[in-house]
Amino acid sequence: MELADATAKSLLIADLSRLQWTQGLELEVIEEIADCAQYLQVADGDVVHRAGQPMTSVYFLTRGRVKVTVVDLFGKELMERYLMRGHCIGLFAVADQEKAAVDAVASEPAWILKLDADQLYRLAAKHRTFQFNLFRLASSQVRKLVNVDRQRDKPSAVAIVHHCQQTREITTGVLERLVDLGEEPCVASDDVDWIPPNGVLFRSLLDDSGSVLPLEASEQQLRAWSQSQRVVVDVDANHDWENLLRLLRFSDTLLWCVHPKDASETLKVLQRLTDQVSGWREKICLVWLLDHGDYTSPYAPDLDALVDRAFKVSFSAPLSHQGGLLNQGVERIVHHLRGVQIGLALGGGAARGMAHLGVLKALENNGIFIDMLAGTSAGAMTGVMYSYGLEIDHNINCFRRDLRLPWLFRLLPGGGYWYLLYKYRRGQFDSMLRQYLGDAFLSQLAIPTYTVTVDLVKGGPVVRAEGDAVRSILESINLPGLSQPLLNEREALVDGGLVNNIPADVLVEKGCNFVIASSVTASLEQMFSGIDSHRGLVRSRKPSTLQVLLRGHLVQSHNMNAVGVQPADVVISPDVTGFDLSEFERTDEMARIGEQAGELMVSSIWKKLSMLDPQLFPVKAEPSAHSSAADSD
Repeated sequence: MELADATAKSLLIADLSRLQWTQGLELEVIEEIADCAQYLQVADGDVVHRAGQPMTSVYFLTRGRVKVTVVDLFGKELMERYLMRGHCIGLFAVADQEKAAVDAVASEPAWILKLDADQLYRLAAKHRTFQFNLFRLASSQVRKLVNVDRQRDKPSAVAIVHHCQQTREITTGVLERLVDLGEEPCVASDDVDWIPPNGVLFRSLLDDSGSVLPLEASEQQLRAWSQSQRVVVDVDANHDWENLLRLLRFSDTLLWCVHPKDASETLKVLQRLTDQVSGWREKICLVWLLDHGDYTSPYAPDLDALVDRAFKVSFSAPLSHQGGLLNQGVERIVHHLRGVQIGLALGGGAARGMAHLGVLKALENNGIFIDMLAGTSAGAMTGVMYSYGLEIDHNINCFRRDLRLPWLFRLLPGGGYWYLLYKYRRGQFDSMLRQYLGDAFLSQLAIPTYTVTVDLVKGGPVVRAEGDAVRSILESINLPGLSQPLLNEREALVDGGLVNNIPADVLVEKGCNFVIASSVTASLEQMFSGIDSHRGLVRSRKPSTLQVLLRGHLVQSHNMNAVGVQPADVVISPDVTGFDLSEFERTDEMARIGEQAGELMVSSIWKKLSMLDPQLFPVKAEPSAHSSAADSD
């Protein structure tokens, strides 16, 4: 449907003024662009452009989202992306007279500025700033396409929805943090008692009678905030349905805040919303506000199916053995709003994987809060225990105590390996882990966590994102030779380290734009069974079958290490070659080495993160040689 009345044009001018590619343009130039273009409103599922057809216009998104698919000559899909406000379709293809290889379909109701090629060329030639902005827009698209630009989309219009007054604290926490980072957000809220933080421009969504402001008044406020880079609509979910939809359509992303007691009501509303606009799932984030003592969110698979991801937040002090993951929840929301997603990949390595606990401690102590975690084998075990919310030192003590070698096995040659065989064959890892994790599912954990296992039926890796947390660990640590494959109706599962020992690629695929890898297999001691690669035979000692199996697994992991860490931006490699693969009782020593290795890399990590967001990760200026000399005097 084409909009051509005065209200539509006024709305278009307000929308255009907030976009990056109109920055620096005089109002008269923006109005001229609007006069030369068509302003289209498309519904969910409407085709904007079909592959195989010539591209004769450029489509600039001002609201909503469009799914763009690039196909080859034979119709094979090469790439798929969701574009939001500020992006455009056809900027390159319009210059080519051949058929464009782009499918563009609205994934939700969207407002689009359609500018014919001739008009685009004329306006660009007439207004140098507009021409320059188009070059910048084109450059940005190319940089994202070839992954040079790591920036994720930053939603400029955010809706925060509540089912109870209790979750309004989340809005305050997020806004205060954005102001700390130098932003000047504008907020429209229906909370009459809310006191905006300093630095926040505020306008009530309600009129004097308590009703939601009419469309014209809302759009007038939007025009007044046209230069703001962040507009937040903070609203209760219990408004009249049409008014609620009108407020939500304005947003690029939805933060749907829910307390566990309101889960059933939230499900009803989100089900109705996604039934009406199916494409909204990709922009809805669930935000759980958890009570004191809660480790996990409720198990709610029906809700998870309706949202893109879930954040877990708590403002309560943690319990004695509980870590601070939930208290970092607001910071992770801020990461999302500012286009940053940090992933941590933890590799396999049997007992040596306990060094990952120290790496986690170093990152956390230095304010590097990860948004997503993936682990293989020992990395899955340490990672899931961490994501559950257990305090790191408590995890260290638990692993050291629970896997301490009993006296009987101390009397046996290679007793540590026999003890692992005993634990596997008796199924004791299940009960050991379940005393901490209970029946928690991966989807309930404080941060999104993925475990990697291998299916012998299909002959490839399996990435778990949901399901029983303990079961996902058991699948990932299931070493062939020590244990039988774990079977279900379709799969026979063994240790994930066989094909993907350091799952950094999983995190890139899930949308992380900065990935840290922790590898305990980067170094391999050149000694086995009394043979030293440099000194030859030191002492004659025939290895047991179990030692050969574990050594073979370690050699395989070491040789695959370079492949696994390739997508990572930073690799932390604790040197734990001095520890036997079965020495879990030395977890505390390996964790200290992991912490030291992590501390050595913190400066490098912080500097690279600063390149993504210098406000979120400010780098302290290093003292110059002159100032250092002066200080020493």
